[in-house]
Amino acid sequence: MAIEVRPATVFEDVAALVGPKRPDANVCWCLSYRLPGAEHRALAGPAREERVRELVREDPPPGVLAYEDGEPVGWAAVHPRADTSFATNRRIPHVDDLPVWSLWCIRVRPGHRGQGIAHHLVEGAVEFAREDGAPVVEAYPVDNGGERVDLTMAYVGTRSLFEAHGFTVAAPTTSTLAGFPRVLVRRDLR
Repeated sequence: MAIEVRPATVFEDVAALVGPKRPDANVCWCLSYRLPGAEHRALAGPAREERVRELVREDPPPGVLAYEDGEPVGWAAVHPRADTSFATNRRIPHVDDLPVWSLWCIRVRPGHRGQGIAHHLVEGAVEFAREDGAPVVEAYPVDNGGERVDLTMAYVGTRSLFEAHGFTVAAPTTSTLAGFPRVLVRRDLR
C-alpha cells in the first residue's frame, strides 16, 4: 500500500472525505474549528459546501489528503491557529505567542481504517506546516489511556497517536470529548 499525502487543493477529494451524502445536509465539513463560531453557525446546507470550495482555493489550503493509488482515503485539517477558533478557545490554552499551526481533525474513509493511514496523515500534516514555515504544530487529542474511543468522536486523534510522531504534552486543557480529557500536544519544527 503506497500512501501519498498532499495539500487539500481538490474540492471533490475533500468532499469525498468530509462532505455529506445529501447536498442539503448540515454536516460539519470540518468547519467547526476552522471558522469563527458565528460564521460556522450561520452556514447551512449548500452554503457550507461553498465555503469549503473557497477554503480549498486559499493559500494555504485547509489541510491535507491521503491518497492510495490516486483515491482519496484520508483527511487531516491543519492550519495556522490564528485562522481557527482555537485562537480564542477558552478551553484550549495558549502555551506561548509562537505562530503555531493547529491539527484538529483526522478522518479515514471506511474500508481503509486500521491500515496506518492516520499515521501518514499526521506526518503529512506536519510536513505541510513545516513547508509553509510553521515553527510548531499542536493538536488537541483525547487522553484515552488506551480505552476505545467512539468512532464519531475519534476525529481529534489520541495522545498515543501523536506521541508516536514526536509530539509531547505541553499543557492540560479543560476540554473533554467522549468522556475523555483532551491534552494539548506539540511538535517543535525549528
